[in-house]
Amino acid sequence: MNRILTIIACVFVLVIFSQHHADKKKLVWSDEFDKDGKPDPAKWDYDLGDGCPKNCGYGNNELQYYTDDSQNVRVENGNLIVEARKENRGEKQYTSTRITTRKKGDWLYGRIEVKAKLPQGRGTWPAIWMLPTDWKYGGWPQSGEIDIMEHVGYDPGVIHFNTHTDTYNHVKGTNVEGKINLSDFHDNFHVYAIDWTKNKMEFLVDGKVYHTDYREKNDTFKEWPFDQAFHLLLNVAVGGNWGGAKGIDDIIWPQRMEVDYVRVYQ
Repeated sequence: MNRILTIIACVFVLVIFSQHHADKKKLVWSDEFDKDGKPDPAKWDYDLGDGCPKNCGYGNNELQYYTDDSQNVRVENGNLIVEARKENRGEKQYTSTRITTRKKGDWLYGRIEVKAKLPQGRGTWPAIWMLPTDWKYGGWPQSGEIDIMEHVGYDPGVIHFNTHTDTYNHVKGTNVEGKINLSDFHDNFHVYAIDWTKNKMEFLVDGKVYHTDYREKNDTFKEWPFDQAFHLLLNVAVGGNWGGAKGIDDIIWPQRMEVDYVRVYQ
């Protein structure tokens, strides 16, 4: 009997050991934002302007003009600040920042974590998301989009997770999103993340899975274009089809998203 119990105990230990090492991932890219000033140019680039003339309002009729100016984007006190402000630039009445790792941090599969505190107020539309780097299957939505976190200020505390593909996207009304309520989204930092593997994408907040997308057996790129490298984007949009659906509160500005760190494991 003792021998049988010993064998069972050994098998149990081996299973736990194997699972631990199978789940263990290596940190392959990170920014802890520990140096004040401009974000590290070796890790970050910017989408600038209002998208015009090709894609005015970035396809969503957004009202901000993106800059890389220090009043809109900077590192201070250990955090990346992405700040939307009410001020004229070009033909827009708001400025903000859309910062990206394109060609400086591009990943196929892995765990992407962003610890952030979100802006508040009607008209704000912060996002932590990913786009394909090489657009292997064509333009949006054929090559896909991954929304790790989206929040619209007129619906405070509701955190959205989503993917967009040729078959499943919000334009067709076929997207399948996940969402949770997070009442302290503005007051406290939370870790927004995805675990992305060949056949599955899990969306997490503070380490807990709240939504999962699966690759089905017969899926083509139209359903699952997530077999190519994607890069990360962080931005605060103003207004737009979704963010501005209930108008914009003009007395709340400036509003900021603060990011404590970005970490990528594979």
